[in-house]
Amino acid sequence: MSAAKRSPDDSTDAGLIARWKAGDERAASELVTRHAESLARFASSLGERDEIEELVQDTFVRAFASLDSFRGESSLRTWLFTIQRRLLLDRRRSARRRRGDVQIQEDDVATEYTALDGVVADETERMLVSAMDRLSPMQREVFTLRVSEGMSYRDIADVLGSTEGAARVHYHNALRAVKELLDE
Repeated sequence: MSAAKRSPDDSTDAGLIARWKAGDERAASELVTRHAESLARFASSLGERDEIEELVQDTFVRAFASLDSFRGESSLRTWLFTIQRRLLLDRRRSARRRRGDVQIQEDDVATEYTALDGVVADETERMLVSAMDRLSPMQREVFTLRVSEGMSYRDIADVLGSTEGAARVHYHNALRAVKELLDE
């Protein structure tokens, strides 16, 4: 199969959706394989650390249950990001009600570099995390979707329920703020 036929473009996703609706269970597996890694990265970038796999699974469960309502006005990938974002926000609201603010724990990262490289990398990561923590939640989400996921402003607007212009403004403000905070 050529790389073009394996790419996650809308027509291929639409074909897989049609196959799944026609009873082909393999089509659902292909959709999960195609999009699960991006969803996991997005969840991680939004601060989720412990239940990423479960969140990704729940995203697909919700998506497949409501696939008939998917109108195709955005890409399937954008729609999945929107579902996942809503699930994550719901989980956080529920967690805050049960036990107050949720504290995020950073995982230790093992590398093959020297101890000095590790110190420099840790300091750089700390500075970037600190800079991103100072962004508004909207700026952080837009920045993450643009930088980590390479999404267009239009797709970001769809995920966040905003306008393309607002997504551009939030991204540029976030980028400026991160650069300023890193220069401090």
